[in-house]
Amino acid sequence: MSDLHFGAEDKAALAWFAREAQAQRPDAIIVTGDLTMRARRREFRAAQDWLETLPAPLSIEVGNHDLPFFNLFARFADPYGRFERLERDIERRLDLPGLDIIPLRTTARVQWRLDWSKGHMTPARVEQAKGSLVRAHGPIRLIACHHPLIEPETRGTARTHGGREALEALALAGADGILSGHVHDPYDRTIEIEGQPVRLIGAGTLSERVRDSRPSYNAIRTEGEALAVEIRYAA
Repeated sequence: MSDLHFGAEDKAALAWFAREAQAQRPDAIIVTGDLTMRARRREFRAAQDWLETLPAPLSIEVGNHDLPFFNLFARFADPYGRFERLERDIERRLDLPGLDIIPLRTTARVQWRLDWSKGHMTPARVEQAKGSLVRAHGPIRLIACHHPLIEPETRGTARTHGGREALEALALAGADGILSGHVHDPYDRTIEIEGQPVRLIGAGTLSERVRDSRPSYNAIRTEGEALAVEIRYAA
């Protein structure tokens, strides 16, 4: 799931997801960023309280809305401090039976462009993820990040700096797919990079900030080397 945006959350959608999680009992829940609307402490506390009720291990990516918006000192000096008791789950690598979830940070405290909400990749982050891919057990290896690395053909955009190069490097290093959020509309498509198929899987939103789709999440199942994705929409 992605883009909970506490502060502009959809309470009915969150309650629906919680019921789904209790019924399905997943092996893990991956949150691809934007827990909050403006990274306020009260928004993080509300997100933490809700996430702690879910019945599975969490891996949480940092979204651009999770960096302090009004307090520039905090944004530069301690940008992730407000996660508090969720800190243990930030960019947590998950080694599940037959499936590895490898975190990749795509946010930046500052960029050489006016819109800091867009994605930003660095060679160091790519190399770190490539190292995790090498050590992964597989057979399925998924990268989890907030921003799509290339444009997903949705109304929302990512414009991730260095994203295409990162995607190519990760695909050639053995990534089978990329999980992301940010654009608030779900998608699932496969592209090829030098003959290597890579699944691009985007989660929608569970907030009131919907675009072309109503609130949703992606249910992912694996069996051997098979990966199935079902986009589930709130009623």
